[in-house]
Amino acid sequence: MVGRLRLWSAYVLLAYVTTHLLNHSLGLISLRILEAGRSWFVFVWASYLGQVALYGALTVHFSLALYAIVRRRTLHLSPWEWTQLVLGMSIVPLAALHVTGTRLAKNLYDVHVGYPWVLASLVAGTWIGVVRQFGLILVVWIHACIGIHFAWRLRPWYRTWLPALYAVALLLPAAALGGAAIALRDFAELAQQQGVLRDLFAQLNAPNGHDASMLYMIADSLLAASLLLLGGAFAARPVRDLWERRAGVVHLVYSDRQRVDQPAGLSILEMSRIAGIPHASVCGGRGRCSTCRVRIGGPDRAKLPPPSEDERKVLARVGVPENVRLACQLRPPPGRYRVTPLLPATSGPVEAYRRQPQAHGGERYVAILFADIRGFTSISEGRLPYDVVFLLNRYFRATGQAVQAAGGRVDKFIGDGVMAIFGLDREPETACRQALDAARRMGVALDDLNEALSGDLDQPLRIGIGLHAGHAIVGEMGYDRAATLTAIGDTVNTASRLETLTKDFKVELVVSQELLDRAGIDLAAAAHHEVDIRGRQGKLAVRAVLHARDLTRLSS
Repeated sequence: MVGRLRLWSAYVLLAYVTTHLLNHSLGLISLRILEAGRSWFVFVWASYLGQVALYGALTVHFSLALYAIVRRRTLHLSPWEWTQLVLGMSIVPLAALHVTGTRLAKNLYDVHVGYPWVLASLVAGTWIGVVRQFGLILVVWIHACIGIHFAWRLRPWYRTWLPALYAVALLLPAAALGGAAIALRDFAELAQQQGVLRDLFAQLNAPNGHDASMLYMIADSLLAASLLLLGGAFAARPVRDLWERRAGVVHLVYSDRQRVDQPAGLSILEMSRIAGIPHASVCGGRGRCSTCRVRIGGPDRAKLPPPSEDERKVLARVGVPENVRLACQLRPPPGRYRVTPLLPATSGPVEAYRRQPQAHGGERYVAILFADIRGFTSISEGRLPYDVVFLLNRYFRATGQAVQAAGGRVDKFIGDGVMAIFGLDREPETACRQALDAARRMGVALDDLNEALSGDLDQPLRIGIGLHAGHAIVGEMGYDRAATLTAIGDTVNTASRLETLTKDFKVELVVSQELLDRAGIDLAAAAHHEVDIRGRQGKLAVRAVLHARDLTRLSS
């Protein structure tokens, strides 16, 4: 709820800043248009509802920002988080004088505030005021853009709209700064005329020397109060730590045998950051992504509180077992726990979503396909590297399209071979039929490829395909960005051996009887063999098919 309030208050403030900058950009046209546009801005934000929304959002956002500082357990922040924090802390010092000189000057001394008043004050003042005013635009806008990026970058539509949003993020402040600069230049030229500023200040009911000193004093007081609150927020952190240690200590043991002992009340992500242990967290610990997820074990795992509704939604979205939790949301009670981060610390937004719920590991009945080009070494000899790469990519595209069209998943390309998995999201019977369909499609695609490359090949390409089905361990395996969803086990090894047997039988396809029985397909017309598979006890019944493209005709 705190996060939502902070985000929605930020949206209100962003709307105010955006309309304010749009108003500034009218200065690119003329001073008259600039002031005319302000009437619409005032109509929205000077109304009763506009005032309540604006000052309510400002109060909520500033208060929750201080609360976030107190609540944050570590200052080990990313560069972008530090940038947003420093810019956010700079807004009040930069804006205090501007707010006092406009809003309070109007309310206290009935000054006719508007662009003439602001421009005249800048012209009559020092260059420091100009730098502060223009710097405020950049500081507020960059702070808002960083916050919006962190809030939206995990949304499915964000990547599509990112170029347009990036253009707006660049063009809007540039137009606003340009409009304000041109307006200030034109006004400075006008102010060179004798008595213009004096007459203008009189028309605007500018405050006298005493009243101006009061406004400056109020601005200094606002600045001092904000700095006092900010300093108090940082000073409250060690007091909070001492208080929380009274609740007990949490002992964590990580998968690489690192140990962390911290007071109860912290999240696992906060404990990792305090101990300097790298831990993925794309959303910055806000519970919006799933990259910080960890597997929890240990003698006191039963003490863990159940996941909140928001955490449960994120965990359900990525399909995890019960012992996996979000490190940023789980605050374990005192006890001993084993923690295993499930994603590398360098994970980005792409890793925030799992494409397959089986990625965490488990046993599943799948069909495995192995295919390999026969005699590719002799085919590639004497060819330029470019030609070899071109030929392989044409073959990989043809086989990959055949697998995907049949409903399978290309697991990996190994040299001139390919491995595919069927049944990650289908029943065993369907998976086996899909594997046979993929083999048939690969045979047809190979004929088409040979015809297309007939002028470039001395001899047509030949492939060997091995198909087998059974239980395998399926999960995401590898390291860092090389981690992929794959399968291992006897079923995979057997399918690979069957692909090798196509050389001995001089056929294009060798398929196990196990897969045919599961698929409900009888290849009685194909040669039957009982073969020995290295590492497997007993003989395996297989069928040898001369041409994979003939599967439909051979089946009954």
